[in-house]
Amino acid sequence: MHKTILADWLHTVVEAEEGAVSGLSYVFCTDSALLEINIKYLKTNNLTDVIAFDLSNGEGTEGEVYISMERITENAIKFNNTVEQELHRVMIHGLLHLLGYTDKSKSMKDSMTTQEDLYLSLLSKKF
Repeated sequence: MHKTILADWLHTVVEAEEGAVSGLSYVFCTDSALLEINIKYLKTNNLTDVIAFDLSNGEGTEGEVYISMERITENAIKFNNTVEQELHRVMIHGLLHLLGYTDKSKSMKDSMTTQEDLYLSLLSKKF
């Protein structure tokens, strides 16, 4: 999918969440690179598919979202999705974290998943 379409979609999500974007970067990396970040900054020695760092200073949403393409590929197989579908889900998941969502409990995770599903359907309909 074209970068402009994805950027428009992500901006639509931020607007729907009544936010504003001042800067958003996605960094695609390996499992080992993301594990190193997880250990260094989050003090967790686990593989993960996404880590989001909020860099906002009060003037809109600003952050960096790190995504392991190896996790995306494995999870796509595990959840019977395409790599593109799984990537889009994780992109939204990271953005939702920057917008204040958390997935520390089952109910919070369910709420995030509901929002992910909503915004994924928007991508397929609108773009």
